[in-house]
Amino acid sequence: MNKFLNIKLNDKRIIRAWAFFDWANSAFALVISVAIFPAYFLQTTPDVIPMFGMHINNSALFSYTISFAYLIIVIALPFLSGLADYSGRRKAFLRTFTWLGSISCMLLFFFTGVHTLWIGILAFMGAQIGFDGGKVFYNSYLPIISTPDRYDKVSAQGFAYGYFGSVLLLVVNLMMIQFPSFFGLPDGDLPARISFLMVGVWWIGFAQIPFRQLPPDRIRPTKSIVREGMDRIKIALRVLWPQKQMTRFLAAFFFYSAGVQTVLFLAATFAEKELDFSTANLIILILILQIVAIGGAYLFAWISKIKNNKTALILMLIIWMGVCVLAYYVQDPVQFYLVAMLVGLVMGGIQSTSRAAYSKLLEGQEETHLNSFYSFYEVLEKAAIVFGTFSFGLIDQLSGSMRNSVLALGIYFIIGLVLLIGVPFKKARA
Repeated sequence: MNKFLNIKLNDKRIIRAWAFFDWANSAFALVISVAIFPAYFLQTTPDVIPMFGMHINNSALFSYTISFAYLIIVIALPFLSGLADYSGRRKAFLRTFTWLGSISCMLLFFFTGVHTLWIGILAFMGAQIGFDGGKVFYNSYLPIISTPDRYDKVSAQGFAYGYFGSVLLLVVNLMMIQFPSFFGLPDGDLPARISFLMVGVWWIGFAQIPFRQLPPDRIRPTKSIVREGMDRIKIALRVLWPQKQMTRFLAAFFFYSAGVQTVLFLAATFAEKELDFSTANLIILILILQIVAIGGAYLFAWISKIKNNKTALILMLIIWMGVCVLAYYVQDPVQFYLVAMLVGLVMGGIQSTSRAAYSKLLEGQEETHLNSFYSFYEVLEKAAIVFGTFSFGLIDQLSGSMRNSVLALGIYFIIGLVLLIGVPFKKARA
């Protein structure tokens, strides 16, 4: 029983509802961030775009857009999570970010080309902020609804739900794009734009399941909600900083997340620009990533159970380093599909295992500080995305090749591995 919220731990109904939030919001991560929107953005904009007195590659501009969205998240999230800790409004913030993301997805319908470029950029940024801004509050439910010995399994269940749900919607969307006449739609960009609308509806619709089932907020009265929110951040900093095991893990997490997240965001863009992937090729690529990722999440949860999180993470980082080297030399679609299988294997596993590992490191911390602790985790991941995508776009812009950018990501995995080796882990106990 969770003594703070008076709920039964490891309740299958609550855990299933929690996992359905992954089902709801992962549609954005797959359909818009990875599969359809990157290709749509490149196809509806010229190769070089004049902006701010410069000429920017459209692929580099896409990278910079991701970077700027995450820069906003990095600045705002520590304050918001500290505020949520003090006020007790965990679910309220989760709901607010979900509505922001959902509505922004729907607004992408109005992005039709370079003349509406700002709609596309701002709506995509809003959706990204809604998606990742809400994850800190979603993740902070993990130690509230389950015991430490279940973190790996429950975390993997969330990612698995996300992969299943997002693949289901993606298949429908890609069928609309490939066979528009079957759905009574004209050729052109309308099917893709309808897909953006569908993601927004899917996201907010399925999010109602966790909104109904997750524990209610415990509202705490406050006289100065702004000052108290900032004070909570200071408290969490003072608690985390002396814990060398925690800070070393977070440093490792920052560097390898810079590589992981950048690959996930820009894999489809790389395939389209460097290998001239058709829509059919992209469909196969995305399905390979998602299907293999489901098995990968459970595989590395099993390795974590019989060994520990550290062993699982080290294995995955070695594979990620190999992915970067192989991607630099890949020349045809078949070779890239093989690389995509490796990415899929470790894509869900590294995110799921990292979340579970951090939850174990937080054992014994006060419930009222959990949002702030998870905020540091999320902020580091977002800062890593800013760092990774910006450096990726800059190398692409300067060298004229995304291959050089991919190879540079391997350095981040090496640094993350070196730091992780010094972090002790142990099996969780019930």
